[in-house]
Amino acid sequence: MSTYTVINPATEEPIADVELADLEQTDRAIEKAARAFESWRAVAPADRARLLRRFADKVDAANEELAQLEVANAGHTIGNARWEAGNVRDVLEYYAAVPERLFGRQIPVDGGVNITFAEPLGVVGVIVPWNFPMPIAGWGFAPALAAGNTVVLKPAEITPLTTIRIGELALEAGLPEGVLQIIPGKGSVVGERFVTHPAVRKVVFTGSTEVGKRIMAGCAAQVKNLTLELGGKNANIVFDDADVAAAAAAAPGGVFDNSGQDCCSRSRLLVQRGIYDYFMAALESSVGSFACADPSREDTDMGPLVTAAHREKVAGYVAAAEVAFTGSAPEGPGFWFPPTVLTPPDTATADFREEIFGPVLSVVPFDTEADALRIANDTEYGLSGSIWTNDLDRAMRVSRGVEAGNLSVNSHSSVRYSTPFGGFKQSGLGRELGPDAVSAFTEVKNVFFATRPAL
Repeated sequence: MSTYTVINPATEEPIADVELADLEQTDRAIEKAARAFESWRAVAPADRARLLRRFADKVDAANEELAQLEVANAGHTIGNARWEAGNVRDVLEYYAAVPERLFGRQIPVDGGVNITFAEPLGVVGVIVPWNFPMPIAGWGFAPALAAGNTVVLKPAEITPLTTIRIGELALEAGLPEGVLQIIPGKGSVVGERFVTHPAVRKVVFTGSTEVGKRIMAGCAAQVKNLTLELGGKNANIVFDDADVAAAAAAAPGGVFDNSGQDCCSRSRLLVQRGIYDYFMAALESSVGSFACADPSREDTDMGPLVTAAHREKVAGYVAAAEVAFTGSAPEGPGFWFPPTVLTPPDTATADFREEIFGPVLSVVPFDTEADALRIANDTEYGLSGSIWTNDLDRAMRVSRGVEAGNLSVNSHSSVRYSTPFGGFKQSGLGRELGPDAVSAFTEVKNVFFATRPAL
């Protein structure tokens, strides 16, 4: 049995030792989930819905506990962490409506009656990243459980604490043993076994595009269902008819939230040339007031990066780039990195093209609407992005032209539990959240009932 020592990224102090599952323990968890599936799928829809609502109530009651745990484990600001725990509650409540509304269809045919059923898949393996441990876990397990599946979930090694606690809350709410299991472990052991074990009928993975490609290749060998939410290198496009002050004030939150450790981070800022100088002056003021500090403080905008190794990776990009200005960050213990704005000479630089996953913003000017679309779409990714303009026609044209799955106009909002979330191109496959996500956890069964002719 191996263990992982969890470190507080704001203090560099150890806070917990977590046991990591080996291959044998992973197999036992999957087999337990497979056994639990037979009874869980048979639970009456109203009763399954009731259990999910109880689960949501337990998460709601534990909001502050979970939030404080995430501040210590992941360095998230206390405000963000409370929202994240609340999002788990909201997603559970939303999908608690599913069991009683998992409708099939009656399709007109000759000679009888044709009915479709939405059948659960079986065991679902969910692999959760370290950047948003709570919400992304809920996006996977809530619709899966609502549809009648059982779930085995692997949190990231470095941020497992809140997910482990949520698993305990599920049992306290009355979910049967084996229906939702949290098993910390290495991706090369637990995650890989989700891919290769024949009893796991679907894998849900959020993480890097590189790892997602390997998981996709492994699932192909068994024609296994798969949802992927992968990387992003998202554009924030500011046109000269926008409210420049509002766009400049909002830009730091769009890229530096969660210390830039967000696939939806608007890390490429495109500013129309006529307002470029004015915008940059306003942006410098906004970045200067963006508070990077102790994440437990109520007024903190941004905490530390998650590990020392990740901080070194982010610093490597900045060392090779042209820095326009930076914000401030604490000195001393903790994996701190200041909000940083770069002005690359062109769009071919590494900082402009690669996902840094840190508080680094690259700004380039553009001339025309067509120019903006060309730059925004010149990437292998297509997850998110923003458009700032007061021209509704332009907003419609550009939002249809940007190749990304989640766009905001005059906003940086990417995620709502009631609307679909997912990417184009190499940012992933499938959609999470919203009314249609549950279909990714079911198979359509078609049944024809022949009717005998009247005598």
